[in-house]
Amino acid sequence: MINDVLWIVFFIALGVQLIYILLIFSRLSFFHRNKISTLQKNRSEGVTIIVAAHNEKENLKKLIPILCSQDYPNYDVMIINDRSFDGTRVLLEKMMSQYPQLRTVTVKYTPDHVTSKKYALTLGIKVAKNDVLLLTDADCIPQSDQWIRLMTAPVREEGKTFALGYSPYEKDHGILNKWIQFETLWTGILYFSFALWGAPFMGVGRNLSYRRGFFMEKKAFKDLWQIDCGDDDLFINKYANGKNTSVVIHPDSITLSKPKSTWKSYFRQKKRHFHAGKYYRGKDKQKIGLYSFSHLLFWLSGITLAIFLGLDQNWEQFSLIIGITIVRSILLTSVVTSARKKLEGNTKVFWTSLFDVIYLGYFWIIGTLGYQSKKVRWK
Repeated sequence: MINDVLWIVFFIALGVQLIYILLIFSRLSFFHRNKISTLQKNRSEGVTIIVAAHNEKENLKKLIPILCSQDYPNYDVMIINDRSFDGTRVLLEKMMSQYPQLRTVTVKYTPDHVTSKKYALTLGIKVAKNDVLLLTDADCIPQSDQWIRLMTAPVREEGKTFALGYSPYEKDHGILNKWIQFETLWTGILYFSFALWGAPFMGVGRNLSYRRGFFMEKKAFKDLWQIDCGDDDLFINKYANGKNTSVVIHPDSITLSKPKSTWKSYFRQKKRHFHAGKYYRGKDKQKIGLYSFSHLLFWLSGITLAIFLGLDQNWEQFSLIIGITIVRSILLTSVVTSARKKLEGNTKVFWTSLFDVIYLGYFWIIGTLGYQSKKVRWK
């Protein structure tokens, strides 16, 4: 009787998993990337790059020269100096004499009722020179001089409100970095695939474009001020839909970020990210939750069945469980590998099957802690 229930649960969970893997996540894997068109190169609506920086002097030294050497004819760079005390102000004053595109605004304090990064971004966006905005962070490096052109093309050329980009982390040695590579790629697969399905639910502020006019029309982060995160994913979640949002899938459009170097700092970061998820629209929670719950049931019922069948020496059905698990792992690995090639131009993916199992504990433990936390902070 118990075995019968476990088989039913196993096959239902498998069915849901296959629907997600083959019908939703594969949209990114089979995405056909268009080349940069002549039309894109000829049009040059103004773009303002927005970077909020708190004590990021060393990162800005590297970032600003790269931002100011983009192959785009009409843009400026707005660095928002958010209460820095590490010499950022002096650095910006010096670099503004070197780079005519560079502008800055200084935030001296943050009001009590708002969160610091949202406040800093709002001040910078209010005085932005151009209507098309391109956001990134101080520790993120565009990987080509075509970054502006590619990331803003949907907004400039297609009339979209939002363009969602991808921002992986620098590669390093160690299990933590390999896990970060996988988890970041998996998150990218989730939000890109749903956006390609016409149901966008998040984006990352490390690589994101939208119009200043839309931001001001919606009164900035109205109804989001009190939430200590979500200047990117919650803003997207609130306003993005299948008609006004596009994704940018090209290795030359990505920004490369610095990863956390300790498990403690990483878990603190992810706790903040999961905290934002509690404020997602109900339908988006259901879409993500259905996959995650079926993922959990698939492995729990499959492992339990394998143990029972092994104890009963029912090797025929035991082999069936193992075979199904292997086929699912092959399909998932194929989707993840193809997605990484589309996003990064890199086909090497570390330990997908192992990390797929580890993701269960990560999602349900860290996710629950983040979801239930009452307060997180930017810096």
